[in-house]
Amino acid sequence: MNTSVFSPYTVKNVTMKNKIVMSPMCMYSSHQEDGKVENWHVTHYVSRAVGQVGLVMIEATSVTPQGRISPQDLGIWDDDHIEGLSKLVSMIKEHGAKTAIQLAHAGRKAMIEGEIIAPTALPFNEKMKTPKEMTTKDIKDTVEAFRLATKRTKEAGFDIIELHGAHGYLINEFLSPLTNKREDEYGGSFENRYKFLSEIIEVVKAEWDGPLFVRVSANDYHPEGLTPSDYVQYAKMMKEQGVDLIDVSSGAVVPASINVFPGYQVGFSEKIKKNAQIATGAVGLITSGLQAEEILRNERADLIFIGRELLRNPYWPRLAAKELGVDIESPVQYNRSW
Repeated sequence: MNTSVFSPYTVKNVTMKNKIVMSPMCMYSSHQEDGKVENWHVTHYVSRAVGQVGLVMIEATSVTPQGRISPQDLGIWDDDHIEGLSKLVSMIKEHGAKTAIQLAHAGRKAMIEGEIIAPTALPFNEKMKTPKEMTTKDIKDTVEAFRLATKRTKEAGFDIIELHGAHGYLINEFLSPLTNKREDEYGGSFENRYKFLSEIIEVVKAEWDGPLFVRVSANDYHPEGLTPSDYVQYAKMMKEQGVDLIDVSSGAVVPASINVFPGYQVGFSEKIKKNAQIATGAVGLITSGLQAEEILRNERADLIFIGRELLRNPYWPRLAAKELGVDIESPVQYNRSW
């Protein structure tokens, strides 16, 4: 059977063997609190490459120590991180997968010792600390941290960069009117709230000529928050700056009740793809090959990002292939089992 899921996908100079992406998921496993790759990361990511995922995306990796979600997050704020990330990239590629990294800053959702920062001094909830409102210097320093992280990403050998602009972390905090109450050039209007992300894209593109993705939360699930229609406009702006794909998630910028069901975010991906004329990735309770095939066949997204199903089963692509009647390559060491 000729499927969309298992056909190659090319973005710029990178060709994935299929359209299955391992969605970035934090492992909180850098136990020395130094942001370095440990044995767990190698086992975790390389096993998904063996399982025939087309693109393995590394979890949210912080561009500054202050920007970690937890003290155990992976980091890319120092040249000392390059060696471990490079080894990880090499081992993933050895098994035929392409590699991506999600560059991130947690903003007000950082759960670390010391001061945390955000566009506005508003805590996420009553249990979390109040961040410091960022000065213009803080903003410029953070943009520069993304630039330096990009240089390290390139040195480590990754194929694709994704900027984490979703789930209530720093970039998302600047975009949403719920979390950005600034009155300077980084707040107020729709365009001003985009300025921080725009500057990050600009410095990343100056260092990086490979594919660039951005993950967004396409719905704030709040009457005064952003909607998918707003993200159509943001996606058009990102496309003009050279972003290649929008990875479409939703929520988590403020506490909210979300009606979750299989494929509940796919409609957001479809809306952005068709109205902004940009490639998108769909994510969120996508659990079967047939479901993934429907999304791609009906042009609701260009890539399928799989999260929890790949935690449950590193070999999920093989189950999807069997469901779709497709023969896919196996590691030769496992041939006797198929």
